[in-house]
Amino acid sequence: MPSDHNQPQESLPTSKVARAARFAKTGLKVGANYVQHYAKRAVGADSAMADLHQANAEELYGTLSEMKGSVLKVAQMLAMEKNLLPPAYAEQFRQAQYQTPPLSGPLVVKAFRDAFGRSPQEVFDEFDMSARQAASIGQVHAARKLGKALAVKVQYPGVGASIRSDIAMVKPVALRIMGLKEETLRPYLAEVEARLLEETDYKLELSRAQAIAAKCGHLPHLQFPSYYPALSAARILTMDWLPGQHLQEFQATSPSQQVRNQLGQALWDFYMYQLRELRQLHADPHPGNFLFSDTEGGTVGVLDFGCVKDVPALEQQQFLALLAPDTLGDPARLEALLTEAHVLRPTDPPALRAMYLRTLRQSLELVGRPFRQATFDFGDPAYLKSLYALGDDLMQDEQLKQQREPRGSAHFVYLNRTYVGLFSLLTELGAVVQTGA
Repeated sequence: MPSDHNQPQESLPTSKVARAARFAKTGLKVGANYVQHYAKRAVGADSAMADLHQANAEELYGTLSEMKGSVLKVAQMLAMEKNLLPPAYAEQFRQAQYQTPPLSGPLVVKAFRDAFGRSPQEVFDEFDMSARQAASIGQVHAARKLGKALAVKVQYPGVGASIRSDIAMVKPVALRIMGLKEETLRPYLAEVEARLLEETDYKLELSRAQAIAAKCGHLPHLQFPSYYPALSAARILTMDWLPGQHLQEFQATSPSQQVRNQLGQALWDFYMYQLRELRQLHADPHPGNFLFSDTEGGTVGVLDFGCVKDVPALEQQQFLALLAPDTLGDPARLEALLTEAHVLRPTDPPALRAMYLRTLRQSLELVGRPFRQATFDFGDPAYLKSLYALGDDLMQDEQLKQQREPRGSAHFVYLNRTYVGLFSLLTELGAVVQTGA
């Protein structure tokens, strides 16, 4: 049975063998659910595919929540890629963006003793042993020192060491759920693995967060926490406790359209500045990584710089050029850009080249639509639905399925994911944004 999501965990499977055994148990349960489903169908009994997905989603989420680390992070990321998952999985995995079972007090104390040789109560003036938020890589505690309200992120034990084996372990189940071939998923998982390895390095996160916050501090209606190196370590990260609410809570306060527009504009400007000027992206734009308030007409608090994508100059130029308003109207320019990006190849037969051009023109028309309009209304959910429907259609395209080799730069995986995540946030906000097109 899935674990009780409200109860603190007293232990965490950290060894490769323990994690594989826990996941194998779930794999057997998922497999049994499939057998039961098809056995019922074989004898004419009613067994809806939606019920099968729901049972498996609950089983998987319970296990992933218990195991935490990279397997839970993959679920969290897949929840953003809604077109990859049946609805039951997407909805269940969305919980990973907000809350999973926290670690118990003794494990938290052990993390502090390993890092500082002292308990959290000895490091801080006050420390709340009950986690305020527990997610995939770590959990957040409230603390105070010298009168300052602080947020202290504590990484789960064994997360960094288990990433590669976790991804190898989760791959077969992910392939079965999504109905994909390994070749299709491989570049995605390779990028996930690289970013996850970085995400477990809290010292790297601290330096990146300080650098990006300093460079983006002039942008309006954004708030960044200050970080405290002396109170941080490889698995513990201390920062200011920012005011605000996560998106679901904030939306429940019924903010005005004007406030939602200002919040959306702040997010849009933040991401465009990162891409154009910094070539570095806060690449995990799920709702749990932002805090929203109506302060000064709408302020966004930016959290969690564990997942940052450095964008090479060439890929930055190609990405911006492909989304530029005049590219779609110039077939020769579009073909040249796609050839330069190694999506089209000189050796492609004419029919294959035509298929790629047709498919990519369709994708760019939709994905690039906000970039071609001076004002874009993300409050209309039809746009995001069209985006997910396009992804679904492309995954089912028989011609594309036959092209197993990956094309184009792997850097585009996170660029695309970041902007689809941003679009999803803006749609949930219902914001009307001035895009600067």
